[in-house]
Amino acid sequence: MPRSSLSRRLPAALRSRRAKAGAATVAALVAGTAVFGVGQATAEHSVPRSDKEIPNLTLVQDEIKAYYGDTVTAGGEHYASPKSNYARQVHSVEEKARAYLTRALARHDAAADKGHTKPAIVLDMDDTTLLTYNYELREGFHFTEKSQDEYLASTDMDPVFGMDRLVTWAHSKGAEVFFLTGRKEAQREWSVRNLKNVGYDVPLDRGHVYLKNKENPPAYLPCGADCTTVEYKSGTRKHIESLGYRIVANFGDQYSDLRGGFGERTFKLPNPMYYLP
Repeated sequence: MPRSSLSRRLPAALRSRRAKAGAATVAALVAGTAVFGVGQATAEHSVPRSDKEIPNLTLVQDEIKAYYGDTVTAGGEHYASPKSNYARQVHSVEEKARAYLTRALARHDAAADKGHTKPAIVLDMDDTTLLTYNYELREGFHFTEKSQDEYLASTDMDPVFGMDRLVTWAHSKGAEVFFLTGRKEAQREWSVRNLKNVGYDVPLDRGHVYLKNKENPPAYLPCGADCTTVEYKSGTRKHIESLGYRIVANFGDQYSDLRGGFGERTFKLPNPMYYLP
């Protein structure tokens, strides 16, 4: 999740869902829950005509907690369960990704003596490689830059279930690993510390971890400090490929992480907590 650009919390996500009503969009946003299926507004009238078209916010949050298998510690901290429906859905995505990468990296090895570029994978950070669930519950699904800074400075987010193993495995098979996040540049030290501490055993230097730098945007982004998420991420992937890499897989929890090209295959991780255009 690109936190530095996060201005829409759960209610906004619901509004966006109503505006883009349709089974595929609902399924993507809700990640398998049924709470949005009744009485939703349609594209013809995205502004609700009655309260019956608006999902109850408390019930939506309860559905999210159930989906993640909400576990509360003695100290009142909330964590997702590795036995949850969320974890099962993530593992299904990972299985498909591992099978694909096994074939893609084998093809690269077979062609290695023909001068092909080095294969790479690109991954978003929040809710793709690092799980924000504990932060979300601590803040009541109410993001602020201040609360995020305070959390990241002092707390390591857990890895998204199994993603640390998938990433380390892909790297061992010859894939270069790049992290591409909308987190702001000032959060680099905390982000790198977190990735390292929870098991991402891959290079984490500036050449492999890209954060959004609005103060000094890189020259390879024509949109500069005004990039949309899609422009920022696709432009950075284009830059990575210009360095001699072929991005065989791109991972993200938002469709804006995946759009814009420069990647042979995309893998969408589930996330019903927020939507980012």
